[in-house]
Amino acid sequence: MRTLEADSRKFGTQGDRLDFALLVDGLQAEREQGITIDVAYRFFATAARRFIVADTPGHEQYTRNMATGASTADLAVILVDARKGVLTQTRRHTRIVALMGIKHVLLAVNKMDLVDCSREVFSAIVESYLPFAAALGVISIQPIPISALEGDHLVAPSARMPWYEGPTVISYLETVDVTGAPVLGPMRMPVQWINRPGPDFRGVAGRLCAGAVHSGDRVRVLPSGLETRVKTIVAWGGERAAAEAGDSVTLTLDDEVDVSRGDVIVAATAPPAVADQFEARLLWMGEHNLIPGRSYLLKMHSKEVRASVTTIKHRIDIGSDAQLAAKTLALNEIGVINLSTAQPVVFEPYAVNRTLGAFILIDPLTFETVGAGMIDFALRRASNVHWQALEVSAPARAALKQQQPCCVWLTGLSGSGKSSIANRLEQRLYAEGRHTYLLDGDNLRHGLNRDLGFTEADRAENIRRVAEVARLMVDAGLIVIVAFISPFCAERRAARDLFTASTFVEVFVDTPLEECERRDPKGLYAKARSGALPNFTGIDSPYELPESPDVHLVTTGRSPEECAEQVFARLP
Repeated sequence: MRTLEADSRKFGTQGDRLDFALLVDGLQAEREQGITIDVAYRFFATAARRFIVADTPGHEQYTRNMATGASTADLAVILVDARKGVLTQTRRHTRIVALMGIKHVLLAVNKMDLVDCSREVFSAIVESYLPFAAALGVISIQPIPISALEGDHLVAPSARMPWYEGPTVISYLETVDVTGAPVLGPMRMPVQWINRPGPDFRGVAGRLCAGAVHSGDRVRVLPSGLETRVKTIVAWGGERAAAEAGDSVTLTLDDEVDVSRGDVIVAATAPPAVADQFEARLLWMGEHNLIPGRSYLLKMHSKEVRASVTTIKHRIDIGSDAQLAAKTLALNEIGVINLSTAQPVVFEPYAVNRTLGAFILIDPLTFETVGAGMIDFALRRASNVHWQALEVSAPARAALKQQQPCCVWLTGLSGSGKSSIANRLEQRLYAEGRHTYLLDGDNLRHGLNRDLGFTEADRAENIRRVAEVARLMVDAGLIVIVAFISPFCAERRAARDLFTASTFVEVFVDTPLEECERRDPKGLYAKARSGALPNFTGIDSPYELPESPDVHLVTTGRSPEECAEQVFARLP
């Protein structure tokens, strides 16, 4: 209180009175501007319940901050200024609350003292808000007229509003039932750690996110599907007979089944689904736009896998809920996407289980969290597509050709000499009797990639397609030479991930931009400089230098034949 008094004198807006907003506005910029910028967490308790308050910003540019706070909340307090009524901002906040799976809303109609505590004003706001919120799936809405400054209906009923007979803010928060379906549903426990302190004990540690488990229960390990029984349940203080949602425990199992971090222990009689393609809602939090086809790290509970957004079905206008066409998602935008993971993951829809339905996307280069998503359902058509077993294997095809297949990936600026070096390299390999194929960027844009432009999203898709083609050709036993600008590290890394370490050779054709412009064999740089060719790499679109190429070709003063010979010497 002494700190609050001092802060109120320095930053407060209430004259000589305490400014309670400063309890959660902790940043210097927040206090100076009188707005909330970041999420502030505050803890308090009453005799009936303990609380964590996440005070989140309401401004549109901080949508990702609000979603962060809402992602772990059981209830939302939506503040409405009684003088202004339900605004676009109110609707946007409620949409995000519903999107994040919050089912309980306390509609706090504030500043009632400034509208003479009018029952009519309060009723009009409630009538405007209830149908809108209910249509979004909010199942529990409690409107309360308050004056936060004066304390009306916060802890005790207000004599100034005798017409209101509902609960106060505190009494409602103490009694609202936020017990969700996961607590009552089948047992689910993501595995965080294999607990093996010595040779005589092996346990599976994690936190139950749904249901309950008892000693002797039949359980299943997903995604492997192996079944066993729970032998003992160990928690802080020793063994116990049972555990329920929210408990962190170690389970010992009857059988020595294969279990590792990221697996999920579930009730054998009611297992969740396993899939590798989903429809999800995604809030984009990255400074750089989401690019479909680009590889990201997906983290869901304790599981981490490679993933990519295959399609952006539409972008959601947060203010109006309109579905807008979109090829990318920018900072703070929300879209409905199709998501593909490199490995099958255990999931449940976010509306059923937040832990098994929520995920984040991480940039594999910077390790920044760039997206937060909620799974709606698996793409059933994808689950009907299976790998067909082939009788002739990749090693058999390679043995028939008597060579070690690989992908030689040449990257560099336009005019750097990639195509010339690739042609000389193929000629050299052909002379040695090797089986080869050359995939050139310009040639593929006449056929396979003729529908793609030169935006960042189209460039990413361009590389994804050629990488998949190259992978198939390597599987066929060929030495594949790829000559593409491939300007972005993320796409080159995704291409490399399709191959084993011994079958991918990245070659950086390092030619200075000035020399590439001097050559300008196709006249492209001149067009780009004049503005006639937008999104041209090296001019108004970046080229990200390779991090650690297998072959670094410095072409200055060297012939294409010399460069090709250097690459040839590196081949397996």
